[in-house]
Amino acid sequence: MKGMLFLLALLVTGELGFQTTEAYLPPFEVHAGVSSGNKAILNAVLTKYGSTDRERKAFGKLLECFTDAGVEGKILDAKLLEAIIFSPECREYYKQIEVIAFQT
Repeated sequence: MKGMLFLLALLVTGELGFQTTEAYLPPFEVHAGVSSGNKAILNAVLTKYGSTDRERKAFGKLLECFTDAGVEGKILDAKLLEAIIFSPECREYYKQIEVIAFQT
């Protein structure tokens, strides 16, 4: 659950800090790195985005939470992520963003 809240915060931060069309993939890549349970994968993703030491520590703690949650926790997290991504509100929002992106 903490990972999901973090993902939502990361999505909002990404939306505010980048062009919207550029903010699609990074939050999902980082979430996949954290939920993988593999520190090497997480570090590779974090290196790609130039994270600081404090961010690496924070993501390391999230990685531990995912590891402690086990398979059941990862399945529940995946179901929650799927529910958010495929919700009518989310799909409508990104449909509008794509229209705006293609008009510019």
